[in-house]
Amino acid sequence: MRGLAGKVAVVTGAAGGIGAATVRRLTDEGAQVVAVDLEVPASAEGFWVQADVSTEEGVAGYVDAAVERFGRIDLHHLNAGIAGSLTPLPDVPAAEFDRVMAVNVRGVFLGVQAAFRQFSAQGSAGSIVITGSIGSVRGSADLLAYQTSKHAVVGILRGAAVYGGPLGVRVNAVAPGIVPTELFGAQGQDDMTRRASSTPLRRAGTGDEIASVVAFLLSDDAAYLTGELVSVDGGASAVSTVRPSGGAGAWDFAAYDSALYGAKG
Repeated sequence: MRGLAGKVAVVTGAAGGIGAATVRRLTDEGAQVVAVDLEVPASAEGFWVQADVSTEEGVAGYVDAAVERFGRIDLHHLNAGIAGSLTPLPDVPAAEFDRVMAVNVRGVFLGVQAAFRQFSAQGSAGSIVITGSIGSVRGSADLLAYQTSKHAVVGILRGAAVYGGPLGVRVNAVAPGIVPTELFGAQGQDDMTRRASSTPLRRAGTGDEIASVVAFLLSDDAAYLTGELVSVDGGASAVSTVRPSGGAGAWDFAAYDSALYGAKG
């Protein structure tokens, strides 16, 4: 893809499925990659920075490390995120809600802010991609904190894109659908694979498939694209669930409703 070779790219949440795939893809495209995560994998290769993206100190740390190593930063993939638990909505602890928001929203805000500051300091344009979710555009009865956070980053996306346009800074986001990763654990991955069979493509996505869209959005091939949330979900967000082709009447919700609401009477 045009405009990636030789560029310096920061990828947060780099140890996870989508982040790791983005690191691989950008490296293959010839970029110098700064991989950022709270914990650095023992088998990690390349240049890694250990940082908590939810803190100003953590964000400043990975930016400073990148600039010290490579002299500049051209591309940012703000991907770090946590899911929270499957605790029923009335019982979600406020502390859990706050932690999810801190990583998924505050971490993106601080990352976008730092990116603009660095672009200004080096007198350059740049490109930013945020990882949203199908939870940015749809709702469900669980993972309330996660959904709230992923809706919130769309606000950051659009405000940053409007601000960055005149400066030559493009800001976009991807909204992955069902992509089984370690974020949801082994049992969650099995469940996600089963549920993915209801998408138009009838399968789950992969980290590499999301990474290819991230790379495109960061590249010069997307030079006239900014402010967009691009769904990469096997067509899930296009489905009308009240039509037969969308599964209407094909799913028995009795067991699900009993498990979710039975304890509440």
